[in-house]
Parts: sequence; C-alpha cells; structure tokens
Amino acid sequence: MTEKNSRKNETVDALFDAILSLESREECYAFFEDLCTVKEISDMAQRLQAAKLLLGGRTYDQIVKEVEISTATISRINRCIQYGTGGYQSVIEKISAQKKKQ
Repeated sequence: MTEKNSRKNETVDALFDAILSLESREECYAFFEDLCTVKEISDMAQRLQAAKLLLGGRTYDQIVKEVEISTATISRINRCIQYGTGGYQSVIEKISAQKKKQ
C-alpha cells in the first residue's frame, strides 16, 4: 500500500482511472467541467501549450505573448521538461503522432 502523503495513492489512482475511462472529447468536457473550475481548465491548457512551444524552441518572451502565461509558470514547465518525468514530452509526441495519422 502507498503512503498517505505520497502522490501515488488510492484516491489519485481512482482519479486517473476515471480520466482513463473517458472515450471522447465530449466526455472530457463533461467530466472536467464538473471536476475543475473554468480557470483551472484554462491554466492546464495554457501549461500544455507552453510546454509544446518550449519543446518547439520558442523563447520565454514569445510564449508570454502567445499564451499569456507568466515567466514563473514557464520556468516551472521548463524545469519539468528538463528534469521531470517526461510527461509533457510524451503527451505532446502522442498528440503529434495522432494528428499525423488523421
């Protein structure tokens, strides 16, 4: 069993299982609109867009103008890209591959 304060625990597993069960964009909208505030959804979308731009070689200044996100947030995203678990890059690569198939 995992530690109570660990990021990996039964409650988080249940959340991720719920996300993994979603089968369409419409289901995602319905679930996330119930789960999160509009601002939280917007913030997550901005972070993903900023990560995509960072991985594409854009500068902080370019990202600030395009995404309207703070340099502090961009810096945090960049640290995740450089030293994190690879989550941003993996998801962005999967999305890119899916778009190429379409």
